[in-house]
Amino acid sequence: MREKYLNRLIKIINNANLDAALIVPSDNLKFLTGHSPYLCERFQGLFVKKDGSYFYFCNLLTRDEAKGFIGEDKVYSWFDNEVFTDVLKDVFEKEGLIGSNIAVNSTARAFNILDISNNMDVKFVNGKELFEAITLYKSEEEIDLLRIAAHKTDKVIQKTIDFIKPGIKELDIKNKIFEYFKDEDMEPEFAIVASGENSAYPHYADYDRIIEPNDIIILDIGGVYKELNSDMTRMVFIGKPTEEMKKVYDIVLEANLAGEKAAEKGVSVRDVDKAAREIIENAGYGEYFTTRLGHGIGYSTHEAPYIKQSSDLVLDTAMAFSIEPGIYMPGKFGVRIEDIVVLSRSGKEVLNLTSKDMKITY
Repeated sequence: MREKYLNRLIKIINNANLDAALIVPSDNLKFLTGHSPYLCERFQGLFVKKDGSYFYFCNLLTRDEAKGFIGEDKVYSWFDNEVFTDVLKDVFEKEGLIGSNIAVNSTARAFNILDISNNMDVKFVNGKELFEAITLYKSEEEIDLLRIAAHKTDKVIQKTIDFIKPGIKELDIKNKIFEYFKDEDMEPEFAIVASGENSAYPHYADYDRIIEPNDIIILDIGGVYKELNSDMTRMVFIGKPTEEMKKVYDIVLEANLAGEKAAEKGVSVRDVDKAAREIIENAGYGEYFTTRLGHGIGYSTHEAPYIKQSSDLVLDTAMAFSIEPGIYMPGKFGVRIEDIVVLSRSGKEVLNLTSKDMKITY
């Protein structure tokens, strides 16, 4: 158990006038305990109470695993032939949680939460922002690991650019990206390889298309180094890009640089989003910038702070986040450029070092 962050969670629970927090298998659970058991339909999770005590509730099939990372005397279990809510109600009575208000993290299954709420006097509240507050501020050690992860990802993306050629599939590129991450002692997390018209889908998730001459490709990749994540996006052009592709690329690059310039301590995230978004809107492509400008990164690929207009958050020292404007034109193509920015104690730093000049290969 990471005691420092557990204590931070307990403080957050108390400040929010809650009685406990529930963390089911997720990045949140792995962050706190170092483990995240397989998440299936059988309810399980870590309950952290406002007095600092905690226990794990799970099915028998997970009991021994949970005892290994929580402790022998801190695990309650139920058997498939039992109704889990009956067993959990007895546990809640023993632990003093009947009538309590409990924050729940974002990976909890709705049907589990509804079953519990309908069978005992307990109220669950959205705890997403509470859990994200635990990791909002990075330590110097965590920033160092983010930096290393970013630099290793720079190497991966450069190798990938050198590998790409007409005739191979998007899947071939994805597989090679994962191979390169492993070469860098990183755990591959994801790889979006969106070519041609597929590049107009911001989170394209297929890999069947064959790379063609004069293609445009979005490479959005990320891996994990010692629990910290990387995330970056670069564009690749096969052969000579069209004049429209050049124009859109230059607009997105200008927006990327504007967003990075605006990202300073004391600046509202909505103003950072605005700085980049205005570039794209003033160029006449505002309707095609269909996403927020960025997201936080750390133990999860997507976490607070979220760089978007609907947030009131003000940037502060020790925050890490992406700046990734994009223009996505359905039926034509899309362009995205993404870097990770850290507001370290020594100043602002863009972690990704790969050049943002147009990458043209043949």
